[in-house]
Amino acid sequence: MTTSIPLGTEMFSLAGKSVLLTGAGGAIGSVLARSLAACGARIGLQDITESKVLGLAAEIEAAGGTALTFGSDLSSTDACVSLIADAQAAMGSINVLVNCAGINRRKPIDDVTPDDFDAIVAVNMRAVFFLSQAVHPIMKAQGGGTIVNISSLSARYSFNTISVYAATKAAVTSMTRSFAREWVADGIRVNCIEPAVVQTEFTAPLWDDPKRSVWFQEFTPMGRLAQPHELVGAVVYLASDASSYVTGQSITIEGGILAGADWDANQGD
Repeated sequence: MTTSIPLGTEMFSLAGKSVLLTGAGGAIGSVLARSLAACGARIGLQDITESKVLGLAAEIEAAGGTALTFGSDLSSTDACVSLIADAQAAMGSINVLVNCAGINRRKPIDDVTPDDFDAIVAVNMRAVFFLSQAVHPIMKAQGGGTIVNISSLSARYSFNTISVYAATKAAVTSMTRSFAREWVADGIRVNCIEPAVVQTEFTAPLWDDPKRSVWFQEFTPMGRLAQPHELVGAVVYLASDASSYVTGQSITIEGGILAGADWDANQGD
């Protein structure tokens, strides 16, 4: 039996695929949106208010792509379910779901309030679960699909003041494996990426502090923070047929942090 196998850049094409991207108005989400559209995807852009993604949609359309916009508060489970239904109705299909929306409130553990805890869990963890649950029957009926979750290196390597955020990202990585295992028979692949700190406005309280900035430079083997565009390759790979035999996996994007440490560093002359 002969099967036509795409070669080279063709295997990374998203032509003919409808992609729903949450958190599209953010620094990372907007970069992913432009890149997914450039790979041929018809893209649905979600953020908490539709106004946050209207300009991005216009930019994608002006470049020859197709973009639709959705405003929804993902802290509400009902809103998650409605978003999937609305996106399906508007786009006709959802071939790829990219769960990129996320929030954080950086506080020492002793200062975290129940409201802080619930707010972070609602968007970072519960929304990922119920968006994925809602899209499952759609993808199953279509004969398959792909879910890409944006987790974090903090899922396995935490820092102070992000206890709840880190817990939710560990949950996202764990859910990725669970979804992948349960839905593989339905032709659905589920993977995630785990970036270290990405230099955006969202993380400015970390990298814009003089002492922390030096720490990141010295601690990261590559000597710098990640830039949003450096997440694109992994997301496109996981969303496309280039990763057709990959599911339940986490790709860390962290400049060599987990590769080990230099025990001769900072020892003086």
